Amino acid sequence: MPEQNIPQKELKYYRLMEDLKAKILSGEIRTGDKLPSENELSMQYQVSRQTVRKALSIMENAGYIYAEHGRGTFCSELVRHSKNSKNIAVITTYLSDYIFPRVIQGIDSVLTREGYSIILKNTRNSRSQEARCLEELLQKDIDGIIIEPSKSQIYCKHIHLYQKLEEYGIPYVFIQGYFDQLRDRPHILMDDCKGGYMITRYLIETGHKNIVGVFKSDDIQGQNRHKGYAMALQEAGMTYDPDKIIWFYTEDRAIHPYESIKKMAKMHFPMDSIVCYNDQIAMKVIQALTDVGLKVPEDISVTGYDNSYMANSGGFNLTTIVHPQEKLGEMAAELLLKLIQNGDEFKTERNILIEPEIVIGNSCKKRE
Repeated sequence: MPEQNIPQKELKYYRLMEDLKAKILSGEIRTGDKLPSENELSMQYQVSRQTVRKALSIMENAGYIYAEHGRGTFCSELVRHSKNSKNIAVITTYLSDYIFPRVIQGIDSVLTREGYSIILKNTRNSRSQEARCLEELLQKDIDGIIIEPSKSQIYCKHIHLYQKLEEYGIPYVFIQGYFDQLRDRPHILMDDCKGGYMITRYLIETGHKNIVGVFKSDDIQGQNRHKGYAMALQEAGMTYDPDKIIWFYTEDRAIHPYESIKKMAKMHFPMDSIVCYNDQIAMKVIQALTDVGLKVPEDISVTGYDNSYMANSGGFNLTTIVHPQEKLGEMAAELLLKLIQNGDEFKTERNILIEPEIVIGNSCKKRE
């Protein structure tokens, strides 16, 4: 539960509990170590003994600690990972939204064939929720993890949990992003820089001169698609204008791109085309343009990314970049299985970039 959702009077026990859990998972408190007494914890954290008891009780129920009458409270041994549980954890930012069902379908098709079961988790693109998922999985008997990192462009503060996975010999594969501190770990990604370059170059080649970009700032995909956009402009000798870039975050993705494009259109900002972070954002952008009386592609061309189900409906076909969702899932599962079966002996093809492919629809019009 996010700290801001916890009643103020309960924050003290929650913070004590989270601090002790962090020390256990980081190895500062080791298996068998005796925890400070209730009195010592009460003094150390400046809380009542009742608060200490509540925190310790919850941790004991969760399996982090155990109490021995007359001796004290001790750190439990976390689950011994047998490496043949036939359980694989899959952590995604969302489960039912957008492209994720097909990615999971691809993962499932490979793992089921090999006799594995999936433990499915989602973070809703929350860093704290990702940490909680990893903490929980460290106490389950699993053979490996496929994970889409939350807000992958932002510095990761729970690297110690990934280090704990490595200590336990649990392999993991990143999909659709990675944290910079873990860039050398196994991952499978779209070549998003090249994809952003290709879609922008297409607009330039079809005569567009005022190309606005809408990109997500808190994941590596958005940063790389923006980088490709800038590369295409530079190659064409066109000036990069930061005023033509709209950055949005996970939390404001539903409204910020829509409102920003609507405002630019009302102000008659010079734009003849818009490169969008993905198809979902492209549809919001198209709605904004429609709401101010502009037509796509007659007035403004719009492109997407992912070639999702929403890119094609009722005769409308978005110009977009193909995202082989199911294939990406299959490749991630196959890579993880190789890591499980061969461990450190498997040295090649750990970091895979999928080549982008552009799909030309009817959302763009050639400009003179």
